[in-house]
Amino acid sequence: MSQRPKAPTFGRIKKRRESMVRNLVLSVILYEKVTTTITKAKAALPMLERLTHRAKTGDLAAKHYLMQRLFNNELLVKKLIKEIAPRYAKKTGGYLRVIKLKPRVGDNAALARIEYV
Repeated sequence: MSQRPKAPTFGRIKKRRESMVRNLVLSVILYEKVTTTITKAKAALPMLERLTHRAKTGDLAAKHYLMQRLFNNELLVKKLIKEIAPRYAKKTGGYLRVIKLKPRVGDNAALARIEYV
């Protein structure tokens, strides 16, 4: 029986891992670009794409969905619906990009910047 590809655990238990990804998502929405490791950036990318796509509709159901996913942070929900989503009204996907950077000086970790296109 074939096994599914193993997702990175980041050396954390499930709740802490999900919290780390969600906090990274909040930072990307707030600052519109964040520098992190490549693996963490790739882990946050699908959630960010989903939230941005959902924000494009701008209806009440989308707002409730975003409030649930973004820790009831109205500031971020408003920013996502009013500022970020209108930029991508004609786009159907690919709202973000991951740019590889030089390795980090201290531990030589592979870095990347995740940002809105």
